[in-house]
Amino acid sequence: MTDSLAVLRLCQLVSPALPIGAYNFSQALEYAVERAWVHDEDSAYTWISGLASHAIGTLDLPLLFRLQEAWQDGDVAAVRELSRRLLAARETAELRAEERHMGRSLAKVLVELNSAAAADWTRSDDASYAALFALAAVEGGIAARNMAQGYLWAWCENQVLAAVKLLPLGQSAGQRVLDRLLREIPRLVEQAHLMQSQDVGVSTPLHAMSSAWHETQYTRLFRS
Repeated sequence: MTDSLAVLRLCQLVSPALPIGAYNFSQALEYAVERAWVHDEDSAYTWISGLASHAIGTLDLPLLFRLQEAWQDGDVAAVRELSRRLLAARETAELRAEERHMGRSLAKVLVELNSAAAADWTRSDDASYAALFALAAVEGGIAARNMAQGYLWAWCENQVLAAVKLLPLGQSAGQRVLDRLLREIPRLVEQAHLMQSQDVGVSTPLHAMSSAWHETQYTRLFRS
């Protein structure tokens, strides 16, 4: 029963119904569509898979594992340091604002679910989505690899949903993209779990430039 409840808590945590505003953000995908770098099913997969492999999988996930360990040890100072490191690695104002918004929003949700540890993070500049996601995983009894798989799945799903809104892609094509992405998730999670601290970081310069250019894009559906 405990394992089953943990799975259900993970489902709740990664659900699009969770009120943290993830649907507001495309993480520069909107600008990539504007420039026609992403224009169909294959290019959408290539863009999203590239970010999953060289940004989320090499920054968010390894830090997520470390954040979970820090929460388990009750080391709030380490949590704050890791969360600041993640925020510092977000290369534009939009991406940092998104991270803080989703982190604070998730903190508020957790407070409503009776998490005392989340209370200090609802207004904190140190709040990152990953830090609060790791807290929710610890309090929900979610295993580390399951937590990381859920985190990456939720990110991939949000990117695909953004692509479906921005392109004449269609729901079936979106599901095909998701199916290709989910097959990569176990490998990326395992790589992140084994990653040494000196290797944690991002290598996606076009994504950073796209995010910066998105700030002045003429028409926008998304906040990032």
